[in-house]
Amino acid sequence: MTIRILIADDEALLRMAFSTVLKTQPDMAPVGEAADGIQAIRLAQDLRPDVVLMDVRMPGTDGIEATREVIRISPQSRVLILTTFDLDEYAFTALKAGASGFLLKNTRPEELLTAIRSVAAGDAVVSPRITRRLLENLRPHIPHGSSAERDERLSRLSTREREVLIQVGCGLSNTEIAATLYLAEATVKSHLGRILQKLELRDRIQAVIFAYESRLIHPA
Repeated sequence: MTIRILIADDEALLRMAFSTVLKTQPDMAPVGEAADGIQAIRLAQDLRPDVVLMDVRMPGTDGIEATREVIRISPQSRVLILTTFDLDEYAFTALKAGASGFLLKNTRPEELLTAIRSVAAGDAVVSPRITRRLLENLRPHIPHGSSAERDERLSRLSTREREVLIQVGCGLSNTEIAATLYLAEATVKSHLGRILQKLELRDRIQAVIFAYESRLIHPA
């Protein structure tokens, strides 16, 4: 299956560079380019791409707002944020807006291609440094509360699914969760799929955020 990709960046040279890299891959096809958020939204509606490479800082409608709108009008599209700014506020806001990944623009081409394939397959991608900082900075902003105040969607999960979600919320990979809970990695993947479906979440990153905001994991 060919992954159809929309490139949104206000720098023409970067759009050309991304497009050149993508065209070297037999399973990828750049289908459009946008120079700002408004154009990205319009092309996403017209083209229904599998993945949108979205710059954060663009004139007019920025990448964060464009991400929200792209997810609304084209729910099947996955947004991969690319930015030169390694700032928590952008990472967290972009992921809350529905982005499935957040990478720096100086990421190596092979890492970018791997990230595109991952988000196209329904997974989430965030650079390890940003993941750690995201979790560290998320904890202090989640209010303490009793179990009664937890999100009612937690009641939809089985005991095992809650255990898996806790490990996901702690930033563990499927392999690490399998080792921790003495499960097969395929079983962990199946549990995660059911968790996302039951909680009506798009991907792993939203599951991490949910685990904290629902108070399943208490802030440190």
